[in-house]
Amino acid sequence: MRQEEDSTQGLWQRHALDPPRAYGAPVGVGVLRRYPEDFQVEEDLGFSPAGTGHHLLLRVRKRDANTQWVARELARACPCRPFDVGYAGLKDRHAVAVQWFTVPRSGRSPESWVCLQGEGFEVLEAHVHTRKLPRGALAGNRFAIRIRDVSLSEEALTERAQRIARLGIPNYFGPQRFGRAGANLQRIQTPLRELQPAERGFVLSAARSLIFNAVLGARVADGTWARVEAGDLAGLDGRASFFEVTTMDAVLAERCERLDIHPTGPMWGGGEPRTHGRIAELERNVATALAPAAQLAVAAGLTQERRSLRVAVRDLQCSREGGDLWLRFRVGRGSFATSVLRELFRFDAQGGTPPEE
Repeated sequence: MRQEEDSTQGLWQRHALDPPRAYGAPVGVGVLRRYPEDFQVEEDLGFSPAGTGHHLLLRVRKRDANTQWVARELARACPCRPFDVGYAGLKDRHAVAVQWFTVPRSGRSPESWVCLQGEGFEVLEAHVHTRKLPRGALAGNRFAIRIRDVSLSEEALTERAQRIARLGIPNYFGPQRFGRAGANLQRIQTPLRELQPAERGFVLSAARSLIFNAVLGARVADGTWARVEAGDLAGLDGRASFFEVTTMDAVLAERCERLDIHPTGPMWGGGEPRTHGRIAELERNVATALAPAAQLAVAAGLTQERRSLRVAVRDLQCSREGGDLWLRFRVGRGSFATSVLRELFRFDAQGGTPPEE
């Protein structure tokens, strides 16, 4: 029994943490995140402050600080309950991140928030806004990442970067979604009632992400991750809007080629995915093979949702600085910088895990 459990965990680890790459072996090696400044991320909300309302929208720079800890510090400064502080997404501790928070309006003026500092963070801007910032309420993230001690072929890097800019990359969930060294995967076979409240959300997220990564990995392996086909549920780029593809035509193929639409994969839950034919069979087969993960999501009352199998990588730039390389790019909300990095580099050392965006 123990050997069988180890075999299952090994398979899940490969699906989650080492899925197939779309473009083959990395073109270079280097060191990632020796210092927090080597990994910089800035949120793009996609909207402007309202200028009226009962909340303040705060632009905050943090360094080597946890998002939830900063939220608690802002609640203390407000003062308000930590629950009343809003933020669009988590940003990793071992990085320099500029992100947005909201706090309820209180006795503090917007001006008094600007330049408020705490351990590892500083408020840069404060604007009056209408509502608490909900999770996921951002257009995307811009990254500037320094890869140190790089060894690579410049020609191979240029060719790979051009392909990524033209075709996008597989929208895998990054390793941080599965916990340190995949620890959340080990809890998936635990009955829901035995999970502690604090860990339940993390384990459910890992279960659904495992199935998604496995479906995407299968489509990377068969070469269909970057194209829509009959039976797919296609998604509009940057929007939570999907439509069924009954037949393929030149218009849909052209839209897919210019990254306007993408095939999607399942975020598992109760009911059946709305895909058809070969795609539906592939998704059911993966869910069956990963039955404990699928059953956990259903037991929690989650419903079928969709996520793009592909992410467009915008404004991708590579520039040398001595023996190091800077990568700059923008990806949409919910996508992981690790998914871009793994198509380019193998890292001999890492300072931590990239942000969960």
